[in-house]
Amino acid sequence: MQEASRLLGQFSLSQDWLTAGSVSAALLTPSGHVYSGICLELACGIGLCAEHAAIADMLKARETVIESIVALRADGIVPPCGRCRELMMQVDCANRHTRVWLSDSQAITLGELLPQSWMEL
Repeated sequence: MQEASRLLGQFSLSQDWLTAGSVSAALLTPSGHVYSGICLELACGIGLCAEHAAIADMLKARETVIESIVALRADGIVPPCGRCRELMMQVDCANRHTRVWLSDSQAITLGELLPQSWMEL
């Protein structure tokens, strides 16, 4: 969570209403590596969730399994959206066991957030 906290902080891009950094994410892999990313809030649906950026960072190192993941915004922890949940499962079905932090004291598995995934049927 420290890495996600370090990255958090919204800033403007080419226009004031195009921003980055209002959500940050960090994930831990079984090998002990931490990967991170920030969101991009852009026009025309081409934005990017912080979790996607963190997963892309992880994939550069050719790792696919996520032990735990957290996303933060200014008011606290935010659970991953459906698109992020689906991405984690498609990257590696073993991510069904990923601990997803919902608050400072509560984490549940991706499988609980995404039950009966079509990837496993």
